[in-house]
Amino acid sequence: MMKQHIAYLACAAAVIGTGLGAAPSTAAHTTHVVHPGESIQQAVDAAEPGDTVLLHRGTYRQSVEVRTPGLTLRGMGGGTVIRPATKRAANSCAEGGNGICVVGTKDRNVKDVTIAALKVTGFAKNGIYSTATDRLTVRNVTAVKNGVWGIAQEASVRGVFRWNTARDNGDAGLFLANTITAEEGATNARGTVVEHNRLEGNRIGVTVRRLRNLSVAGNDVTGNCAGVFVVGDENKPRAGDLAVRDNHITRNNKFCPKTERLPFLQGSGIVLTGAEKTLVTGNEITDNVGTSPLSGGIVLFKSMVGVTSEQNRINGNRLAGNAPADLVNTDTGKGNTFAGNSCRVSRPAGLC
Repeated sequence: MMKQHIAYLACAAAVIGTGLGAAPSTAAHTTHVVHPGESIQQAVDAAEPGDTVLLHRGTYRQSVEVRTPGLTLRGMGGGTVIRPATKRAANSCAEGGNGICVVGTKDRNVKDVTIAALKVTGFAKNGIYSTATDRLTVRNVTAVKNGVWGIAQEASVRGVFRWNTARDNGDAGLFLANTITAEEGATNARGTVVEHNRLEGNRIGVTVRRLRNLSVAGNDVTGNCAGVFVVGDENKPRAGDLAVRDNHITRNNKFCPKTERLPFLQGSGIVLTGAEKTLVTGNEITDNVGTSPLSGGIVLFKSMVGVTSEQNRINGNRLAGNAPADLVNTDTGKGNTFAGNSCRVSRPAGLC
């Protein structure tokens, strides 16, 4: 009875407000429910900004392309699984070998899209790929055994990547870049956050390439060939002016063969190459062991095109059992500082 009375008063207040000239309330957003065997793309295409496409538990053999701002694509946890289609590709996302694509345009970012609570696995290229987005949120997603990147983003700002698991992907579990198609200076990620993710068994746990103004914090990074890469080059502005903090990075000792740009990888915790003004602090980095030129707990290394790392601060980290050393600085760049770190062995000596 009380609930009915409150509802009556609320309705009356809304009528009175409208009569007094108050703006009418916006229409309620719609939830489009999809079951296994039905088309996710059809529901996405029918959705309006602010709507939710809810995927029931089960396996969906299809790829999905999202271009609608404010859309939420949400599953019901790990029981909602997206795999490659068995038939010919139905959209450009599938044609590119990707599972879920969030795509804006060169002139207009697609804003406020959320991907949540599902698993994406087995795609030839990327589990989730996004470009030209603003405030994309990816949370509670599991990206497993995709050919290149588990979750990837380029040419985007203010992204939020939290509570995801990226495991056994061919390259990075989480990959963020300015652009993957051109040689350009680092861009401002405008506060993008990569937080509380589990990154395991990938080639690299997290790669941040030619970006500035973001944070990689509180992640659990283990069993990869390398834990975290911050990558720059000769272009300006340089990569950097970002934070790598409070991560747990351990036993990233998987072996990965060399590529055109990098030597073989094994036993790398955090690597800065061609970066500037990066703060590396509060991380626990243990038992990363290898014989690669990039092996060690925290490594400063001249970029593959010969650009040095400069004015980076390596402060207040806890390191143990890393080899060839806990701290490694083979870079000749100026202004890099090492202070307050708990460690035993460094190359050169005296950094601990």
